Amino acid sequence: MKYVIVIPDGCADEPQSSLGGQTPLAAARTPAMDLLAAEGVVGRANHSPAEFPPGSDVANLSLFGYDPRTYFTGRAPLEAAAQRIEMGDSDWVVRCNLVTIEDQIMRDFTADHIGTDEARELLATAQREVDSLGGIRFCTGVSYRNLLVVSGEKYGDLFSRDTRTTPPHDLTDHLVTDGYPRGPGSKFLCELMQRSAQWFLAHPTNVARQAAGRLPATNIWLWGLGRKPKLPTFSERFGLLGAMITGVDLLRGLANLLGWTPVHVPGATGYLDTDYHGKGQAAIAALADHDVVCVHIEAPDEAAHMGDAGEKVKAIEAIDREIVGPIHAALRHYPAWRMLVSPDHPTLLSTKTHSHGDVPFVIAGTGVPQGAFSAYNEAVAAASAIDFSQGHLLMEQFLSGTLTLAEIS
Repeated sequence: MKYVIVIPDGCADEPQSSLGGQTPLAAARTPAMDLLAAEGVVGRANHSPAEFPPGSDVANLSLFGYDPRTYFTGRAPLEAAAQRIEMGDSDWVVRCNLVTIEDQIMRDFTADHIGTDEARELLATAQREVDSLGGIRFCTGVSYRNLLVVSGEKYGDLFSRDTRTTPPHDLTDHLVTDGYPRGPGSKFLCELMQRSAQWFLAHPTNVARQAAGRLPATNIWLWGLGRKPKLPTFSERFGLLGAMITGVDLLRGLANLLGWTPVHVPGATGYLDTDYHGKGQAAIAALADHDVVCVHIEAPDEAAHMGDAGEKVKAIEAIDREIVGPIHAALRHYPAWRMLVSPDHPTLLSTKTHSHGDVPFVIAGTGVPQGAFSAYNEAVAAASAIDFSQGHLLMEQFLSGTLTLAEIS
């Protein structure tokens, strides 16, 4: 049996007046996803338990079949796993965005999609500024997505589960004053964030960016902290060998922790300009020697963070045309196969950020009953009897083939 999972990150949304009262998924032309719906089943699942922020970290963990209440330790540790950053069991790792803050407003949580080399230069300065303290290590990731490792040996239990931080994408166009860290260790984080404004103010990298008409990276923003997670591999849980195709570190990190093979696609950017065709073809090739192949596409989420309905529709259409359609056609050459298409969480154009709530999914293939579904979108899923209120249970049903048209909750 061959399994494919396609994750159009954050594509679930609300009806938009600019789209004639339709959601982006419903407004998009998606013949391949609609064909899967006609051949299989459409339902809904909730991958963001109410007690957690509705982030891609929690939601994707759930989507892969792992209960966040048991396994989630924080977002940053998942990204550290992507970079294979050495961490002790007592160390803390913190997500470190480079952001643009103007007049205490979060102007851009990506610092105008700052380049990785530029990020490296800024963080080298930050590292020099904290070297005298010891036990603090900045780690350059990709673009604005970077990490900070805090030594547990030096600082001990400085933080805890009660330490509260705010993702910067939740603050877009809003005051940041109420978004600073709270609880144990928050003073430590806030001081670094505030000091970074001085480190970066006249930094040559920012001077060059502004001269080129780009926004400067004015600050670091620290959030999503946690310690090293301990997950059973996907093979240990389900007995299957997996591969991951993505342009973002969070999903690469999850893949490493799950024991999946990371498949590199040169044009996979984690943004709107990602190589959709390259991702689709890489997935088809990976099927030859993997049981499960996952393709994650960040573009719909990025478009929603921008508040751009048109770009979100275009991203969904590209996923359908270049990824879902070709993979579906390739799977038909195998004697047994199943395909799942599902976002991780809703990302709302109205708020430009993630939301709790159900997401629609479609499953088709060998052993999947054929329902009376005409299309794949939120409205069809809402009318379906198939409901996974505990989203982490969906994966087991997908892999086992025991999904039925009866209500599941």
